[in-house]
Amino acid sequence: MSKSVLVINCGSSSIKFALLLEEQNFRIHGLAENLGTENARIKGVTVGNEPVDIHIPFADHKKALEVGLERLANYRPDAIGHRVVHGGSLTKAELINDEIIEKIREATPLAPLHNPAHLIGIEATKRLFPELPQVAVFDTAFHQTMPAHAYRYALPKFLYTAHGVRRYGFHGTSHAYVSERGSELAGSFKQGGWLTAHLGNGSSTCAVWNGKSVDTSMGLTPLEGIVMGTRSGDVDPSLHSFLAKNLGWDIYKIDKMLNSQSGLLGLSDLSNDMRTLIEASEQGNEDAALAIEVFCYRLAKSLAALSCGLPRLNGLFFTGGIGENSAYIREKTMTYLPHFGFSLDKNANNELKRGTEGRIDSGTGPQIWVVPTDEEGRIAREVQSVVELEVERNTAKKSQAEVMPA
Repeated sequence: MSKSVLVINCGSSSIKFALLLEEQNFRIHGLAENLGTENARIKGVTVGNEPVDIHIPFADHKKALEVGLERLANYRPDAIGHRVVHGGSLTKAELINDEIIEKIREATPLAPLHNPAHLIGIEATKRLFPELPQVAVFDTAFHQTMPAHAYRYALPKFLYTAHGVRRYGFHGTSHAYVSERGSELAGSFKQGGWLTAHLGNGSSTCAVWNGKSVDTSMGLTPLEGIVMGTRSGDVDPSLHSFLAKNLGWDIYKIDKMLNSQSGLLGLSDLSNDMRTLIEASEQGNEDAALAIEVFCYRLAKSLAALSCGLPRLNGLFFTGGIGENSAYIREKTMTYLPHFGFSLDKNANNELKRGTEGRIDSGTGPQIWVVPTDEEGRIAREVQSVVELEVERNTAKKSQAEVMPA
C-alpha cells in the first residue's frame, strides 16, 4: 500500500498540490493561485505547519509547478495522483502510461481549460519522479452511474454511439467526497437523497441517491450548467449561429468568450472573484450586484431541477471556495428555494468559518450542511487502490511464471 501520495490538481487558473502521509496523518500542501497575473503566488504549509508564501509574478502553470515541487525535493512519495477533468472514454482511475497520456490529450477539446494544464503537471512530475507510479483520477468517473435519461442529449443517436456525445459531468472527486462525508455527518452514510453544490471559479451541482450520482449540472464539457467565474453555463445553443451571422465571430472566438470571458466576469465587467464582487456590490456597483443575483438564482434553479432525480430529498451540502466561505451566497441561494421546506439558521450560517464543517439549518425541513471538500484525500485513496491492484497483478504474474514448466 502507498504510504504517501503526492496529489497534483491543476485547474484552469490555479494548482493545488499536497503530499499526504498516511502514517503521520498530516499533509504538506500548497496552492498556486492567480496564475498569469502580477499577483500569482504560492501559499501553503510545510512540515511543522510552517507557512509558505512565495510571490511568483506572471508565473504560468509550468513555472508554478517547478517552484512548488522544489519544496518537496526532500520528501519521496510512494505514488503520485493527478486530478484529470476529462478522460473521454476513460471512466475510472488509471495507471499513467503513454496510452493514457494520449487519451487525455485526445479529450482536450472536451475540457480546453483543464486538460492541457493536467498534461503539464504529468510531464513535470514524470521528469522529477520518473521511477514512481503515477495515476490519473478522472472527474467524470463518479457520474458514470447516471441513468441514460440523465446523460443522453436529444440529438441524433449516431452522435452518441459513434462519437460519444453525451453528458459526462465533472467535479466528481469533490461530489463523491462531500456526499459521502456529509451523509456520514447526517447519520445516514451513503443513504438517502442529497444535493451537492460545489461552488468556486468552476461550479457544478449534483444529485446523489444512496451514494451514487444520478444527475449533475455539467455535461459534455465543463461549460454546461450553472454560472461560474469565467464560464457562462447554460446558454441558448443558437447563440453560436447568432454571433457568427451578426458579428462574424468564428467558433474559436465564441468558445473562448463562453469559457474565459463570461460568467461572473462577463456579467460584472469587473472580476471573476466572488469576494471582489460582494465588496463592489456593497459599495453600490450594480453590475456586481446583478452578477451575484444571477449566480444565486441559476444555482437555486439547478438544485431544484436536479431534485427530480431523487426519490426523497434529505438535504443539501455546500462546498468549494465560495460554498465553504460565503455565508452571504448560501443565504441568498436559499431564499430562492422556499417551497422545498428548507429553513436556514442565519446565526449558524454566519458563524461558520473556512475549513469548518457544520449544519446550518434550524432543524426543520431538509438538512443544510457546509462540508469542506477534500479532493486531494479522495484522489489519494483512489491512487492507493490502483497501485495496490497493480502490485497484486504483478505478484500474480510472477507466481504464475514461477510455476510454468520450462
